[in-house]
Amino acid sequence: METEKIIKTQSGYLHLILNFALLGIAIFLFSRKNILGLIPIIIAVIHLVGFMVVNPNKAAVLVLFGDYKGTVLKNGFHWVNPFFSKRKISLRARNLDSKPIKVNDQLGNPIMIGVVLVWKVKDTYKAAFDVNDFEEFVIIQSETAIRKLASAYPYDTFDDDESEMSLRSGLEDINHQLDTEMQERLNIAGIEVIEARISHLAYSSEIAGAMLQRQQATAIVAARLKIVEGAVGMVEMALEQLSHKEILELDNEKRATMVSNLMVVLCGDKNVQPVVNAGSLYT
Repeated sequence: METEKIIKTQSGYLHLILNFALLGIAIFLFSRKNILGLIPIIIAVIHLVGFMVVNPNKAAVLVLFGDYKGTVLKNGFHWVNPFFSKRKISLRARNLDSKPIKVNDQLGNPIMIGVVLVWKVKDTYKAAFDVNDFEEFVIIQSETAIRKLASAYPYDTFDDDESEMSLRSGLEDINHQLDTEMQERLNIAGIEVIEARISHLAYSSEIAGAMLQRQQATAIVAARLKIVEGAVGMVEMALEQLSHKEILELDNEKRATMVSNLMVVLCGDKNVQPVVNAGSLYT
C-alpha cells in the first residue's frame, strides 16, 4: 500500500530567469528574420506551465500520467515537470460542527446529538487517492460514529444501578471513545483527529416533556430520601438527649406520638403551624 512521498523541487526563481532567456533568444532570432525563433517560444510556453506556488500549511500532490510522483510540502515558489498534474490540499486544522441528528440510545429513546470535530490532513496520498472526496468522507464517517456511540449507551441512568455509564453522566469517557472511534474510521483517508467532543445532547422533542418530568420526579425522590434520613437522625438524637438528661420520661405511646410529630415537622414540605397545649400533657 503506497503512502505519502515527499519530493524535492527546483527553484522557481532560477527557472524564471531561464524562461526570460528563452524569450530573449526568440526575440533575437526573430530580429534576424529567422523562423527558428518559434522553437524557444514553444519551449518557454511549455516551461511556464511548470511554475507552482505552495502557500504555508498547504501541499501539492504531483501525478504524471496517472503515476503518483510525490508531494511538495515546502512552501515557496517552485518549478516541476510541466507535464505533472498538480492538486493542492490544505494541511490546516479544520472544524466540523455537525448539526444535531436524531438517533436512538441504548434504551431506544430518541435523542438529538451533535459533535464538534477538529481535524487535518496528515497523509496527502491517502486523502487524494484512497477516498473519493476526503471532506465528504469526514462528514459521513462522523455521523456514522455518532450513531454507533449513541446506540451503545443510555442517555441517562436514572435509578438503574446496572448501567455503569450514560451519555450525560460519563461525558469525558464518551468523548474519549468518540475521539478513538473517529480516528479509526478516518485513518483510511489520511486524516488526523485533533479533538472530537459532543456539542449537543438532548432528548428528542416528542419525549422531552415526559423525560423532564421523570428527571424531576427522580430528583424529588432523591431529595426526600435525604430529608427522611436526616429527620430520622434528628429524632433519634432528640430522644437520646431527653433520656440522657432525664428531662422527660415518655412511655411507648407518648414516644410514638412524639416521633410522629417530629417526623411531620421535619419532613413536611409546608411550614408547620404550632399548637400550644395549655393544659396537662396527658389531657
